[in-house]
Amino acid sequence: ASSNTEILSISDPATLASVLTVGVKNTIGDSRVKVTYEPEYVPAVPPPVPDIPAEHLAAMIKATVKVEVLDDNIAYLKIQHIIGEEMAQKVGPLLLEYIWDKVLPTSAMILDFRSAISGELSGIPYIVSYYTDAEPLIHIDSVYDRPSDITTELWSMPTLLGKRYGTSKPLIILTSKNTLGVAEDVAYCLK
Repeated sequence: ASSNTEILSISDPATLASVLTVGVKNTIGDSRVKVTYEPEYVPAVPPPVPDIPAEHLAAMIKATVKVEVLDDNIAYLKIQHIIGEEMAQKVGPLLLEYIWDKVLPTSAMILDFRSAISGELSGIPYIVSYYTDAEPLIHIDSVYDRPSDITTELWSMPTLLGKRYGTSKPLIILTSKNTLGVAEDVAYCLK
């Protein structure tokens, strides 16, 4: 990039974005990357979580998370959507009952993100913290939002609902080309 000064003379923002897109894709080899020019961009605000009855929450959890205990006492946990902080507060006891209480006593875990295509940024510390020690707190990630010029620091959580899986048991993380967004970040942070 430092030797290609021709791009500095491109005055049209849309053309510059197109040229940068090609350059970045070729540099990092990720076909999903796209540079855009959006002068009127307004970040989307997620809608508030509605009041959902407990039985509907349980059905939602069962539909997006698969949990099994395999031979040799190995937990298999397939997550398709990473819930955020607000939803985690609402469904915490259900998560413990339907999922965590089943996998906690296992001797190893397979965490499957191969179909995880959605999630909320605030859910990253929740998942990662279950696989860390309570102390010292660990800096998980820093996420920069260009439109608001705000960097969000993500740290492991000192207290959690339920017990931690810990750091001494083997953890295998499965990803694929379909692992997107927040799930990619969780997999990277756990690595």
